[in-house]
Amino acid sequence: MDIRFNFPHQVGTELECIRDALEQGVLAGDGPYTKNSSEWLEGYLGASKVLLTHSCTAALEMAAILADIKPGDEVIMPSYTFVSTANAFVLRGGVPVFVDIREDTLNIDEELIESAITSKTKAIVPVHYAGVSCEMDKIMDIAKRHNLIVIEDAAQALGSYYKGRSLGTIGDFGCFSFHETKNIISGEGGAIVVNNETFIERAEIIREKGTNRTRFFRGEVDKYTWVDIGSSFLPSELVAAFLYPQLQHIDQINDERMCIWNGYHDALKEVSFTHNVRRPVIPKDCVFNAHLYYLIVPEPELQQKMLSDLKRSGINAVFHYVPLHSSEAGKKFCRLGSSMSVTDALSSKLVRLPIYPGLTDSQRSFIQSTAKSIIQDF
Repeated sequence: MDIRFNFPHQVGTELECIRDALEQGVLAGDGPYTKNSSEWLEGYLGASKVLLTHSCTAALEMAAILADIKPGDEVIMPSYTFVSTANAFVLRGGVPVFVDIREDTLNIDEELIESAITSKTKAIVPVHYAGVSCEMDKIMDIAKRHNLIVIEDAAQALGSYYKGRSLGTIGDFGCFSFHETKNIISGEGGAIVVNNETFIERAEIIREKGTNRTRFFRGEVDKYTWVDIGSSFLPSELVAAFLYPQLQHIDQINDERMCIWNGYHDALKEVSFTHNVRRPVIPKDCVFNAHLYYLIVPEPELQQKMLSDLKRSGINAVFHYVPLHSSEAGKKFCRLGSSMSVTDALSSKLVRLPIYPGLTDSQRSFIQSTAKSIIQDF
């Protein structure tokens, strides 16, 4: 048996939409499918403005420009995240300040944020790990009292909620990913949600290479010109054409993932108690999208044994991030705002299991039984 860690799921009409885009003769950004996807997301999220980008990295880079990050400005974030979270701000000369994560959700520990704030702090970037919300009420309260911008890294969180609010719509900006490893995909792709309406016009300008081209197409100016800094952040219309039918099937996709997630959670319940293996924790105020399923084993040696034994059995399980504070670039460009004891301990013990629509019942059962056997035999 050969079970991939991830397989890009198709709903069945992606090629039809791509063909339609080709026949319409619109391949560059902001064609009909780009606009339809943006409007769909605005309705689904209840957001003021959603702009598609070519990646979540691009969305984060736009957010860094919109937050007016300048050399020396500090941005508080977790170290246990993808490099783009930090790199977007380093590109502007900003200094990521890492604080530790919570043991239960692996999200930024909101109790450590305030002590990391200095006169140079400009923003907070909560990362909703595994599609499970950070403690946003506390984070927004801190930001308000210290006049800080909040940028939600919601790369993994489309279809997740905090106290009834869609993740990505609570801070000043939210950034989503449609990379092929996410729930809703377009190969590469992303979106920035602009929740503070004072930033909308500038967001459109930055996304269009620093021009007011969007206003020109709306008929608000008679020609467009260069008015600000920016870059080419638009996705191809072909990317949007793949994305649009995926968005329309979000409930079905997330329901299928949730079925797999619950299967793992139930099957591994007993061994979690008998062998001190931790399963994911979902706080009561959070509705999540089953983006990933992980186990935290008691010893780094068991992590390595699980990964190698699962692979030997034909199951491609993986670990997750190497903490950014321990990386070469992290040491060069960033600083610590707290102890990293939880991040350091958990990152070497985490194992992610395959989860995507299309996993058969027999594959799921095999993954569950194999994982249990490895743990029990350790």
